[in-house]
Amino acid sequence: MRAIQLDATGGPEALRLVDVPRPHPEAGQVVVRTRAIGVSYAETQIRSGAMPFPLPLPAVLGAEAVGEVVEVGEGVDDGLLGTVRVGITGGLGAYAEYAALPAAMTCPVPENVTPLEALAGAAPGAIALGLLHRARLEGGETVLVEAGTSAVGGYVTQHAKEFGAARVIATAGSPAKRQRALDLGADLVIGHDDPDWPDELPEIDVVFESIGGASARRVLDRLVPGTGRMLYYGMLSGEPAAVTVADLLERGVTAIGCSGPGWAGQVFGTHYPEMLARLGSGRSRAFVDGTLPLAEAAEAHRRLESRALTGRVLLVP
Repeated sequence: MRAIQLDATGGPEALRLVDVPRPHPEAGQVVVRTRAIGVSYAETQIRSGAMPFPLPLPAVLGAEAVGEVVEVGEGVDDGLLGTVRVGITGGLGAYAEYAALPAAMTCPVPENVTPLEALAGAAPGAIALGLLHRARLEGGETVLVEAGTSAVGGYVTQHAKEFGAARVIATAGSPAKRQRALDLGADLVIGHDDPDWPDELPEIDVVFESIGGASARRVLDRLVPGTGRMLYYGMLSGEPAAVTVADLLERGVTAIGCSGPGWAGQVFGTHYPEMLARLGSGRSRAFVDGTLPLAEAAEAHRRLESRALTGRVLLVP
């Protein structure tokens, strides 16, 4: 089968189209003939080596796929054969014509949702729902959504008031994205392309921190002392948030790391099907910027790294 392989970390050109053996399911897995494959900004950081990730090279990247189940492993219901399911691989292997996924981490595509819509919305929407549940908003809070039009941030911006936020402040890196954040429901949008953007912030109750780097420390100064909380889930800057335990102690605020196996289990075990149900009912919608052939995975990475997208880019075998 055709797949996109990474032999060594580097630029987008490091992604090569190769022929590799088709995967066979291990116990508890299904193999799908992929109809669409998700590409994320985090994967561009893994490819470049900017994000620390245990990556045995050579490797086929990709964590999200939707497709028809063509083979099931031991312990998996044969009734899944021939059904169209969307899910995650656990980290690698999706940039291919066939992908193996844990059956428990897949869901049926709702009848009134296309496979591409299901793939585009399920994972980032599930992460956003996980963040909003973890924030435990009580009503009346002012929240900051960094990168408020990103794949995950866009859903946080869109649904924060539903979860109890009174005021939503978002950041975005271009005039077009700032307008989009307003369209998604933000009350105020700040351009994070200005290095001094944290100086424009009012007092904040909850920060959904995805940029990382030095700005995180400055954002911390805007948190309400005693009750403020920072939910840390990304590092779009390529650097971890420059926040220390001493910084938290000084202000009496809370930093919540939204990562790790426990977090992933909650997101993909609970909020993934929750997001698909939302897509099916129309309470949420998927944002697809475009599709590219599998062979053009490098171009998909270039588009993500341009920071110009307002929706997801998907690979189609």
